[in-house]
Amino acid sequence: MTPPSTEKIEALIDGSGEAAALLEWRAQLRAEGRKLVMTNGCFDLLHAGHVRYLAQARALGDALLVALNDDESVRGLKGPARPVNPAGDRREVIEALRSIDRVAVFRGDRVTELVAALQPDIYAKGGDYTVDSLHPGERAALEACAAEIHILPMVEGRSTSATLARLREDTPRRLRLGVLGSGSGTNLQAIFDAIDRGDLDAEVNLVLSDVADAGILRRAEKRGVPAVWVDPGPYRTKLGEAARKEMRDRLRAADVDLVLLAGFMRLVRGPLLESFSGRMLNIHPSLLPDFPGLEAWCQALKAGVSETGCTVHLVDDGMDTGPIVLQQRVPVVDGDTPATLHARIQEAEHRIYPLAVAKVAQELGLIPDADGGGSSNAGTPTPKAESP
Repeated sequence: MTPPSTEKIEALIDGSGEAAALLEWRAQLRAEGRKLVMTNGCFDLLHAGHVRYLAQARALGDALLVALNDDESVRGLKGPARPVNPAGDRREVIEALRSIDRVAVFRGDRVTELVAALQPDIYAKGGDYTVDSLHPGERAALEACAAEIHILPMVEGRSTSATLARLREDTPRRLRLGVLGSGSGTNLQAIFDAIDRGDLDAEVNLVLSDVADAGILRRAEKRGVPAVWVDPGPYRTKLGEAARKEMRDRLRAADVDLVLLAGFMRLVRGPLLESFSGRMLNIHPSLLPDFPGLEAWCQALKAGVSETGCTVHLVDDGMDTGPIVLQQRVPVVDGDTPATLHARIQEAEHRIYPLAVAKVAQELGLIPDADGGGSSNAGTPTPKAESP
């Protein structure tokens, strides 16, 4: 096992001179045959769930090191309003707990390099994770040093997000949207345009993509909206478990009310879908249930139909099978090519997606139903059937 260098740890943690002391402490634990337990997190609003979790982690070994995300990484992971308390305060509070032996504030989103440097005997994580949903780099570092991985149960009803939500209960706010996309982001732009026109009283708080260079990320960045690429994992048509959890956690941290899929090309399942059940929408370029799946406009042309269209629906665990919110017809005309038909369908998508968002938000009580007819005045789509 290669011993970690002082310079290596100095580059990873905040605090002048801390690396040498941390290394000396780690070497002493080894010499005494004592097991080091390591955990990490933001811990920016400490509550009873945290205290009990840390006590359980400490009981797994002989000494507990808590690696705290620095303020910059908390903002990246949890949103611009976090951390609630700065790193110095978070460290002071955690160090005061009797279960804690040492605290280190680390730089960056991931604890991978600190794990590789300190080589803990045991690694603890909360019950909202599984071994498979750990970040692949962190898991590889833990396996490389043969650390035992323990997933500890969560304390029911105790979470930072729930605490913040209770504090905000009586504070009026706009509808908060999270968006997932894989492409250029034209439907995201339609949402932005509806907001700018005053047709949709909302704000986009986070945009996530499974494609590192997707245009939707650039659109969001230009607007000043946090935009994050999430490594989708090894699968072609679905998200890996770590990606599903990371997206769920980022959307929760952004405190979004609704999640919109805008050209997102992977099936959404597991904890990501469960956390936003009934609050996740997708737009599809056909009059569902006709022509689900890829390139629906090509399917329509091949079938020889006289009209197709687009559908906004709630997301379930099937492919384009969730309850329909709103539809708009688009005629198929003589001479249509896949490109010309797709372009007209996209125009319809851009009209109805903001309307459908407002409709669902009103039905869920997230925004007022002005005069019983919603807040949008962008025009009424012609549905194939009455929207449910």
